[in-house]
Amino acid sequence: MKSPISPVRWTPPPAPPVRHPTNLDVEVVALPGAGPEDTLIDADGSVLTGLYDGRILRVSADGRTISTLADTGGRPLGLEWLPDGKVLICDANRGLLTLDPSLDADHRIATLLSEIDGRPMRFCNNADVTEDGTIYFTDSSTRFGIDEWMADLLEHSTTGSVYRRTPDGEVTRLVTGRGFPNGVALSADRRALFWAETAMYGLYKLDLTTDGAEPVQVATIPGLPDNIARGSDGLIWVAVGSPRNAVLDLLLPKHPAFRKLVWSLPDTLKPKAADIIEIQAYDETGALVHDLRAKHPSFHMPTGVRERDGKVWLGSIGTSSLAWFPTPDRS
Repeated sequence: MKSPISPVRWTPPPAPPVRHPTNLDVEVVALPGAGPEDTLIDADGSVLTGLYDGRILRVSADGRTISTLADTGGRPLGLEWLPDGKVLICDANRGLLTLDPSLDADHRIATLLSEIDGRPMRFCNNADVTEDGTIYFTDSSTRFGIDEWMADLLEHSTTGSVYRRTPDGEVTRLVTGRGFPNGVALSADRRALFWAETAMYGLYKLDLTTDGAEPVQVATIPGLPDNIARGSDGLIWVAVGSPRNAVLDLLLPKHPAFRKLVWSLPDTLKPKAADIIEIQAYDETGALVHDLRAKHPSFHMPTGVRERDGKVWLGSIGTSSLAWFPTPDRS
């Protein structure tokens, strides 16, 4: 049974002016499972990703060899490297986990953080990590879990938060009352934190050096931003899960009953992600550097993006494939 929603009125910002994104071609790697939400690149160029069924896969750099590293028993989303070589997993259902590839398969997964102030995390989503092991991460909603992510966007109750966990285990809530905070990326000097808010079409920045600093929106995304990551090129790469949906924009300011009706519809009649691939990259001032678009029959709805050493890998919660393309020239 679907959870009930209590929609909050919100007037979206004006849609961006007419864009002229650069068209590109992508290569696709088919996977033995659905929903590779994020990507993480290893030193040898291989790619790690987490599937809907809980498995963490390693895909060789050429896409020809795929192996299973572990099974979280939940729903793995964001992936990051920890300083000790372990993999940090944001599991939507289980919280922050670690994967230690050096252990035998039955003991590789351990729980790092499953609840905050006595409340189980409802939607642990994405993270970034400093050199000393401090973790910045998002809990996107206290109202809905991963299987009802669209309910949070329709309700727009902004119950998400961004947190910091220090190596000694202390957890601090940096901001709360956010509109589905999603991808997270630290600035190059680690003095600021960027994150995307899917429900607000925004990229935000928080000064970590000033107590009580308020987040500032540095860019308006022309769609629903998902994961973000700082690339080896120094840019903040943003996976745009879907362009702005005209139906959703129309409903958000209107009487809540309309969105309750939409939520009650069969899934086949609800608004859907567009069948395209859109990726953007910004510098740390919020200036747009790359605005990219592609189309492929086996890949759409990008939810994870990772640039490293001349290659950009994409994950998608809506497909059974990874995609990649060469890092475009910065001109």
